[in-house]
Amino acid sequence: MKEQLIKAMHRHQIVHMMYIAKSGAITKRRVKIIHIKGGDSFTAFCFTRLAKRTFHINNVLALLPILQRESEVI
Repeated sequence: MKEQLIKAMHRHQIVHMMYIAKSGAITKRRVKIIHIKGGDSFTAFCFTRLAKRTFHINNVLALLPILQRESEVI
């Protein structure tokens, strides 16, 4: 998972992330990874909360890049 986070950060991609919180709640968020910290966490801008958040890498269940629509690319 860490390799996928690093790729998304270097490509400045916004990704869909499935995440499990401490409470056990599973959420789907749109995030842009800002910084990967030493070992087990990373900072990202969360578009759901409209704020920077710190996430634990081990709690990330899945990452999917958000593909731009063709009209946005041209």
